[in-house]
Amino acid sequence: MLKSGAPIPARGYATESSKWHFSPFRFTRHALGERDILIEILYAGICHSDLHAASGDHHAPTLPIVPGHEIAGRVIAVGAKVRKFKIGDFAGIGCMVNSCGECEACKRSEEQFCQNAKTVFTYNSKDVFHGGINTYGGYSNNYVLSEDFALKVPKNADIAKVALLLCAGITTYSPIMYSKVKRGQKVAVVGVGGLGHMALKYMVALGAEVTCFDIVDKKILC
Repeated sequence: MLKSGAPIPARGYATESSKWHFSPFRFTRHALGERDILIEILYAGICHSDLHAASGDHHAPTLPIVPGHEIAGRVIAVGAKVRKFKIGDFAGIGCMVNSCGECEACKRSEEQFCQNAKTVFTYNSKDVFHGGINTYGGYSNNYVLSEDFALKVPKNADIAKVALLLCAGITTYSPIMYSKVKRGQKVAVVGVGGLGHMALKYMVALGAEVTCFDIVDKKILC
């Protein structure tokens, strides 16, 4: 039973070193706010950037760290003023879970560049809206966040496949749409890795004529 105004118990897998040795970890999420939703995590993708973050390749992480920013699950609780979701809906979470929502960057959907420095990332980030607590990611059983940063997933979607779209999928889909790739257009994909194969699938679905390049022969599928 979810207690009103109380922190939400959670459990996941964390590492306390840069060796990728993950072990069970119990922690709490912030209480459900009026415009927050609580998601039961059903699937979480493993992005290579999760391993970089855990290893401290970009900057020293706050340990212990629970990675995971490709998250798909089911809504199990909603705040009093939530309008976008209802209990039972499928939802997805990407790499951000909050921002000021008021600056010019946020208003043009570039919350990662929040001019008030209030971007909150899905994990290993200082949550300035909840006392500066550290955020923990999707290698866990639940997540609470503002409904504005959750993506509604259709009921008939294969939820097991949705998680991967929340990073690799969006990363490739956005430039393809921006470039206005059309049916019959000749397009090259350089590197058929985690992102490359997603780009390949999208552009084939759009009817483009795709040529792939990779230094590993067995990756050349087209």
